[in-house]
Amino acid sequence: MILKMPSSVSDKRMFPSRLLSLLIAFSILLLISSSLSLLRFDDDSSVPKSVLQFIVVNNSSIHSKPNLKTDDPRTIPLKRPVFEIEKRVVEEQEQEQENYTRDKSCDDENRGLLRVYMYDLPPEFHFGLLGWKGDGNRTWPDLNDRDKLPSYPGGLNLQHSIEYWLTLDLLASNNPNVTRGCSAIIVKNSSEADVMFVPFFSSLSYNRYSKPEGKQKISLNRILQERLVEFLEKRREWKRKGGGDHLIVAHHPNSMLFARTKLGSAMFVLADFGRYPTEVANVEKDVIAPYRHMVRTIAADDSPSFEERPTLVYFQGAIYRKDGGEIRQELYYLLKDEEDAHFAFGSVQSNGVRQAGKGMSSSKFCLNIAGDTPSSNRLFDAIATHCVPVIISDEIELPFEDILDYSEFSVFVKSSDAVKKGYLVNLLRSIERDHWTKMWERLKEISGHFEYNYPSKRGDAVDMIWQTVYRKRSPTMLSVHRKNRYSRLQVL
Repeated sequence: MILKMPSSVSDKRMFPSRLLSLLIAFSILLLISSSLSLLRFDDDSSVPKSVLQFIVVNNSSIHSKPNLKTDDPRTIPLKRPVFEIEKRVVEEQEQEQENYTRDKSCDDENRGLLRVYMYDLPPEFHFGLLGWKGDGNRTWPDLNDRDKLPSYPGGLNLQHSIEYWLTLDLLASNNPNVTRGCSAIIVKNSSEADVMFVPFFSSLSYNRYSKPEGKQKISLNRILQERLVEFLEKRREWKRKGGGDHLIVAHHPNSMLFARTKLGSAMFVLADFGRYPTEVANVEKDVIAPYRHMVRTIAADDSPSFEERPTLVYFQGAIYRKDGGEIRQELYYLLKDEEDAHFAFGSVQSNGVRQAGKGMSSSKFCLNIAGDTPSSNRLFDAIATHCVPVIISDEIELPFEDILDYSEFSVFVKSSDAVKKGYLVNLLRSIERDHWTKMWERLKEISGHFEYNYPSKRGDAVDMIWQTVYRKRSPTMLSVHRKNRYSRLQVL
């Protein structure tokens, strides 16, 4: 016989079971919801960070990623890095956000990348070398009176005047009356600076004061260098990083001869590395700056075209040089009888600069040949006149090559090929009008990057140097553009 339980009793026994199931389901749902919400907490969350880190670090299936779909990556809310694999990405985003903030603090054009502390060296290290004497105890000239600003001497001195333009630009960065490019701003506290700028006019010191005067046994140039070394080595700023965050301009190849080894840990602004050992100066840590060109700049709209440049190739300068410059003599004998080539001796004397400018502006190609050092001012004279440079200097280093591809507006020829009979002229004659015009148009686009101005302008040589100093942290494209130097010749 089967006994049947009353339905009311059965329902009472099933009720706790259903309730328990509902509670379990609700708990699971709550746990899932809580876990997902933890991933959205940031540094302002009320959840204790230790709890959040414990939950996330001990569950490798959970990852916190920024929303990369936002319109402006600089506005991404950054999460606390909890995985080492993500730490580098987050740090890069934090750096980008910091750079953006610093850009906005400079002006409305989002610049002000580099914060620079400049030493208040006595005038005898900088403007005093130009004959400037400040009133009272003034260290720097008054930028508000442009007529009284000391000028840099002309002639060949001017091509190495980079120290002058950079110093003026820094002084102007905290002057509200001067409108300038703003890739660098001066700061008063060295602890806030990215680099420490040393305002020593070393090229001028060499050009003007490298020989003892009167009864002196030691030149003023050497005395200043010795005093500079003594000054820097005592500074806490130098000791902090061993000089690694200091910036020294030594553009003339013979400047800083006595001090360069002792100060070799600093970042130098140079013309090339021809007279430096690699442990003192090299492309990894130092900045190559363009010469201040000597010839008059041609405006883009006034630049003569292919047909208006009857001379195929132009060179005027010193022919008999030592060291690597011996190739000039060989090229002279190869080209001197070519009908459409101009290869002659020239100098800045007797109206030489004006003649050179006129000759370059009427030539399709201008030779930049190694001399006593791998570089020369001739390259930048060619750029200023939109004469396509032909670079014959195997050891040359080029300004701003990490962002400029010189093969787009220059022709590179290896020295061993250039001295082969007929090679150079045949190569240049084979470059057709359309290809030359493409390089000529590019020259007109980039020539402003090689102009020194006061006040500086966005994208001019001063502005570009500051940007190069800033980019030294990640020189990724430099090696790529260096490889392109000779590659375009292979497709001609």
